[in-house]
Amino acid sequence: MEFPTDLTFPMSSDSDTESSSDNETLKYFVSVYNELDAESSRPKKKMVDCDRIRANEVLMNDYFVENLLYNAETFRDRFRLPKELFLKIVGDIEASEEWFQEGYDASGKPSFTPIQKCTSAIRQLATGNAPDQYDEYLAMLERTSHECLQFFCNAVIKLYANEFLRKPTSHDISRIYAAHEARWHCPGMLGSIDCTHIEWKNCPRELRGAYVRGDIKRPTIILEAVASNDLWIWHSYFSVPGSNNDIIVLHTSPLFQSVTDGTAPSSPFYVNGRHYRRGFFLVDGIYPSWSVFVKAPSFPVEPKEIVFKKLQESARKDVERAFGVLKGRWGILHRPVRAMNKKSIHSIVYACIILHNMLIKEDGRAISPDWVPDPPTQVQVPQNIHLELRNEETHFRLRYDLIELVGSLGFEFHDSDEE
Repeated sequence: MEFPTDLTFPMSSDSDTESSSDNETLKYFVSVYNELDAESSRPKKKMVDCDRIRANEVLMNDYFVENLLYNAETFRDRFRLPKELFLKIVGDIEASEEWFQEGYDASGKPSFTPIQKCTSAIRQLATGNAPDQYDEYLAMLERTSHECLQFFCNAVIKLYANEFLRKPTSHDISRIYAAHEARWHCPGMLGSIDCTHIEWKNCPRELRGAYVRGDIKRPTIILEAVASNDLWIWHSYFSVPGSNNDIIVLHTSPLFQSVTDGTAPSSPFYVNGRHYRRGFFLVDGIYPSWSVFVKAPSFPVEPKEIVFKKLQESARKDVERAFGVLKGRWGILHRPVRAMNKKSIHSIVYACIILHNMLIKEDGRAISPDWVPDPPTQVQVPQNIHLELRNEETHFRLRYDLIELVGSLGFEFHDSDEE
């Protein structure tokens, strides 16, 4: 802002001398202000005219035309998805989300196409790179790339969460029981449960004390998950600050919410001729001795206990493998997440889990690929349900029956050190 230097003010004739002196003083201060303002003014930001139309042509010629440059294997390696599944997702998002539909900007130029926007989002999820990493290739600046990621994750959750973040239905439970009994010889096994940490790079300084744990040294947020043998993630809970442990996560988790409110499907099973009302999860030693958890014996003595301990530890690796595949496929979870708030990180994590499960179904590896919802039933809240879930007697009796069952099968595990 620049003031005019020829300022004069009407004065009375009795004060001509004083008025001239005041005008000179005012002119001096105005000139000094204008000089300082000129020195402090910053140059205007240079306008970058990105050729998004040309970038779209290059993208289409590389991956989506008949005589494409890169084959299907390269596409899946870079996009982490088969081309057919990626195009299906693009079509569903374009049909339901106005932001992804092609239009025109204020200057009348065509906007980015839905494929360009989804490509930017998928590449950020796959690699974990900064939003402006693909500026030269997609002609998309940092702000637009960041918006693509957030809108894409929100759209994926909105469209696919009901199917690919669902709790196991009666149909799912029956197939999971059969698959785990055939693979691990454990009837009634629903999956394995454990926690992993997602690093938060831009955690606010005032929150670091709650999100930093002594053995990790960096701010993280904990993800609790249940996975079956096909690595499908049936339960995910992402919210607890990283300074906590698995027990605190469990007590705040909605893992048993459907059981306590009476909406969980019936899932009885038999082990060693004894009836049990609901399925169980394999856990490590830190978890409590509840009726729905099965831990390996800490100090096995008998051969059948040693066999069961090794079998339980092998089966519990399912959830560890699921974490490894999830972070390996979606690099944004393996590297420190750059989002500034937890809400954005929530969307990213759950979108990655949905895409993870979609890939398992697309590859034909899902134990229960078809979503068969349970019919609506009258809600009946069971009495003393919390006492039943925390019943230690049932926990030890179930483990005893499983040890007897596995021991009767005649398995042998040889220690490599003894060989």
